[in-house]
Amino acid sequence: MAREIFTAEHEAFRDMVRSFISKEIAPHHEQWEKDGVVSREVWLAAGRQGLLGIDMPEEYGGGGDPDYRYYVVLNEELAKSGMHGPGFGVHNDINGGYLRQLCTPEQKARWLPGYCSGELITGIAMTEPAAGSDLQGIKTTATRDGDAYVLNGSKTFISNGILADLVIVVAKTDPSAGSKGVSLLMVERGMDGFERGRNLDKIGMHAQDTAELFFDNVRVPKENLLGEEGMGFIYLMQNLARERLSIGATAQAAAEAAFEQTLEYCKTREAFGRPIGRFQHNRFTLAEMKTELTVTRAFTDACIAKESRGELSVDEAAMLKYWNTELCKKVVDRCLQLHGGYGYMTEYPIAKAYQDVRVQTIFGGTTEIMKEIIGRGLGV
Repeated sequence: MAREIFTAEHEAFRDMVRSFISKEIAPHHEQWEKDGVVSREVWLAAGRQGLLGIDMPEEYGGGGDPDYRYYVVLNEELAKSGMHGPGFGVHNDINGGYLRQLCTPEQKARWLPGYCSGELITGIAMTEPAAGSDLQGIKTTATRDGDAYVLNGSKTFISNGILADLVIVVAKTDPSAGSKGVSLLMVERGMDGFERGRNLDKIGMHAQDTAELFFDNVRVPKENLLGEEGMGFIYLMQNLARERLSIGATAQAAAEAAFEQTLEYCKTREAFGRPIGRFQHNRFTLAEMKTELTVTRAFTDACIAKESRGELSVDEAAMLKYWNTELCKKVVDRCLQLHGGYGYMTEYPIAKAYQDVRVQTIFGGTTEIMKEIIGRGLGV
């Protein structure tokens, strides 16, 4: 089915992204997976190619185009390639929204040029060892002391955590005020007391660095407060919808890629004298997946179009994130089964996909939290 949400300009951009992946990512990704982190050079290459800060003002080196669909194209092509190492999605889709909306002119001049060039890699630190989906349960504190905030606490599962030069840290500036006491602070590489722990060993997405972060009396200048003090929780809620849409759209693309690979395999792999796709059970399984993916694609593109117009609701984003990530997990599992023993071999893309997609129902808010959001929206 033709996708009506994209123009010729988007498709030309897609061709450029595919070329970038082929030249700048594919030759190195296997080594990056062994290293557990990508080279900073791929970030600089992405900056030169205009893949970072597409929606940032041109005066800071950005693309000056607020059209969210360009980020969708970039995320889709990375998902289809199975090369998840570069954490561009965190940098562009998630952190970009905070920086674009909340930075003061002075902060924009200080951070955005490097953000757009790839010299300044960003991360966002929400999750803590004892607080994941429940952001109000965080323990990290930032106490005002003269012209600075004194930051103490720890974070975990932070994407881009090893490479990040600038981290948006969620902290309690007034622990007694509940959700109204949460603020966002920009912590920069090299600040005294800011340390990184392990580069965490994960089931999948091995080239994507994911770290523990520690803050021991880190003095963060008041000029590094992002937005207004006490408004952090509201900012998070406003930006999480796009994050969940991006995860859902990526999941859809990954599932479609797994299906296409498996369909080709079923046409060429033979058993008992004929292609395995001709056995009724396998043919029905393929038919079910194709139908589910086609129906889900319609909802996904409708949500992308809404977000591009600034109309996507929190509930819709939660529905998309829940449905698409669960479907992706199910599709990839069935595709692996159709590959038989070869599906269990890591040299086959489907085995890697099986490892990589499992986290999708967890990060950005678990499936259970998405259902809770949707249920509350129903008034129950």
